[in-house]
Amino acid sequence: MSNAVLQRAQTYAGLVKLSHSVFAMPFALLSLLVATDGAPSLRLLGLVVLAVVAARTAAMAFNRYADRRLDAANPRTQNREIPSGAVSPASALLLTFCASAAFLLICWLLSPMCFVLGLPTLAWLLGYSYAKRFSSLCHLWLGVALGVSPVAAWFAADGEFGPRLYAPLVLGASVALWVAGFDVLYACQDDDFDRERGLHSLPVLLGRKGAMWVSRLLHVLAPLGFLTFGWMTGLQRVYLGGVVLAAGLLIWQHRLLRPNDLSRIQAAFFTANGSLAVVMFAAGCVDLYL
Repeated sequence: MSNAVLQRAQTYAGLVKLSHSVFAMPFALLSLLVATDGAPSLRLLGLVVLAVVAARTAAMAFNRYADRRLDAANPRTQNREIPSGAVSPASALLLTFCASAAFLLICWLLSPMCFVLGLPTLAWLLGYSYAKRFSSLCHLWLGVALGVSPVAAWFAADGEFGPRLYAPLVLGASVALWVAGFDVLYACQDDDFDRERGLHSLPVLLGRKGAMWVSRLLHVLAPLGFLTFGWMTGLQRVYLGGVVLAAGLLIWQHRLLRPNDLSRIQAAFFTANGSLAVVMFAAGCVDLYL
């Protein structure tokens, strides 16, 4: 692969924040493994992984396209790929279309019902890009967007609605609370800019201090949901240890930040939350297989 092609691939990976797949993918895979008693077919496993990648690629590319003018005006984001000229708006929109088509194709390969459910799922993912223009609950919108992944992965394995779907719904709700909580913290960086532009977020509505208290509440509820999922699916001591470690990472995340000091936001946002997802997946796998 030539350097030019590699650099172009890295540019598009940066556009869609490919590294942030660490937030949703582990929970989707954990849900899939539990649903199949640890033995999904290679075809099912591959399709679920590709579906998650395609869905978040479409969502992120469209988010960058929709926010291109806001990103250009915000000093924190003006060096992103579209404002800096590394990727054109048309290219981002084309990537959105291709990734969306790929996602729907993968859904069809999973089952016709997955395809039907994939349509509103895709609409929700793309719609998030405009949520902050009219709602301070945009963080929950994002949370639900990521929380859908464990529910969808479980449904891809089962292929039907029924009582077994309650467990992944609990896991999905827990992921939604966790994601919404850390997105509130992340949004604190832009509260002044968002206020000036008439955008909505909990930091704009409640101030940083109030928003951080809401984030703490969400992060108290999320581990309780993780525990409930483990109880519903028969996961035991190792998984419980993973939930305890996850709770510790959430506590550490909140200790890193203060309303007047966001200097450690990257550690709080990516390191703590990426580690949490990996810890939960690893603990679930060890418990499931051993």
